[in-house]
This record gives sequence, structure tokens and C-alpha cells, in this order.
Amino acid sequence: MPVVVVDANVIVKWFVEEEGSDRALEIRDKYIGGEIKLVAPEIMVFEVLNALHYKRLFTLDEMREISEALDAFSFELYPLVGDYARKAIEVAYENDITIYDASYISLAMIKKTYMYTADTRLKDRLKDEYLSYVRWL
Repeated sequence: MPVVVVDANVIVKWFVEEEGSDRALEIRDKYIGGEIKLVAPEIMVFEVLNALHYKRLFTLDEMREISEALDAFSFELYPLVGDYARKAIEVAYENDITIYDASYISLAMIKKTYMYTADTRLKDRLKDEYLSYVRWL
């Protein structure tokens, strides 16, 4: 089964209808259907909940339900330690991007796969050698 990294802005689109939500939901459905395995840095859950909180679209109870749904998806989450941390720092410095963004790209590199993102600004920042690890919605 193919392993794919997803970043927080893709997961947010599972809960909020906005540009790219249709493609994000296709990725979700492939995951649920067992066609792909989704992995992410541990920070992804924090980023998703934070983004949804600041959109101010959900009640406290709805946010709790979303948190439970994220847990139920049982993503394979990776702590930023060891070789993975070193790679994320390298990617961040070489591309002048945040460690947050670099953690997704470096995980894709370590897993020898690619990541999905809706962050089109990232494309302009990445050196050519990193673009093959990223797919945009």
C-alpha cells in the first residue's frame, strides 16, 4: 500500500469546505478505503485543531468531536527526533522555510514518497531538488 504524507492544510479541508476540499476529500476516501496509508509529523494534529479553532466556525463540542475524529483516523504520526529532526532542520535551512513545513517534506523524503499540501506559497520557496516530494491540491 502506498504511503503518503499529508500536511495540516489538507486535513483542515476535510472539515471546512474551501478551495481544494474536493481533492482533499478524495485523499481521505482513498485512506478510508485502504488504498493509501497516511502519515504525518505529530505536529499535524496541533496544526489542524489550531487552524479550525481560529476559523471560529465550530462550537466547543464540535471541536471536541473533530479531535476525536482525528484520533479515530489513527494516522501514523512521527515525533521530530533523531535523523528525522536532523533532516527537517536541513530542509528548513536549505529552503528558508519553517521547521513545521520542513517536517512534512523531510518525512516524505525519509519515507521515499511525497506529501500533499494546499500551501502554494511553499512551491515558490522550494529548491528544485525538493519539488519532487510535494504534490499540490
